[in-house]
Amino acid sequence: MSDFFSEDQVEAIAKALGDTNLGLSNTEIDTLLQQSRIHDDHGPGTKWQRLRMNMWNQQVRDGHRLSILAFIRKSMKPARYIQNPEKFLALKHNLNIALAFCGMEVDDTGTLSLTNKIHTLSEAERRANELREDLSLRKIHEDVLSFCKSEYLADDYFHAVLEAVKSVFDKMRRLSGIDKDGSELIDACFCGKAPLLFINAHSTETERMEQRGFSSLLKGIYGTFRNPTAHEARIKWPMTKEDAEDIYQ
Repeated sequence: MSDFFSEDQVEAIAKALGDTNLGLSNTEIDTLLQQSRIHDDHGPGTKWQRLRMNMWNQQVRDGHRLSILAFIRKSMKPARYIQNPEKFLALKHNLNIALAFCGMEVDDTGTLSLTNKIHTLSEAERRANELREDLSLRKIHEDVLSFCKSEYLADDYFHAVLEAVKSVFDKMRRLSGIDKDGSELIDACFCGKAPLLFINAHSTETERMEQRGFSSLLKGIYGTFRNPTAHEARIKWPMTKEDAEDIYQ
């Protein structure tokens, strides 16, 4: 393992952790810099620029990258996000894209570990193109194909699947006008005597059973991929391209 992050790697990590919408707040950065023993030179600029400068300067002073690793570990402790688990998932996703080029990743327990290293952006793009081509041959809906993106696949195929599943529930909310999630949303859209959304004519018992079965499938998908409390399976399930293709279909 290298003792140093390159300047490009530090910048990518800083941009992930200091993202304007999904990253750490200035107050959180204050606390984490102090806890990680990274001297805060402040200075002008955005949150990520502040992180980049301080992380790089501390690494140079120390002669190693341990303070940056400490900052990552402390910032990704799941207990910090009990009130906002979605923020943890979004932050972890962005951070893992940056860390993929360092041969590292953060899992759902917040543990930092070694993984296969991505060397080029073209490698991530190649993954996206291969998945998109294979899914096109299976005649997968265009809505799903839109989630075959290099930024999702720089980490692994799991995140492409996760984003696609999230899009299904977003579409259900748009079509129904119901601001719910999970089982509540599925039941409101597809269940009961007068569902809001239909997958068939819903005029025969067979068609009604088919609709109920479809709602059960959606609940299974949500429990496996969408629900933050179910993400422990990610640690034990390295997703392959073939897995992703089967789930998409």
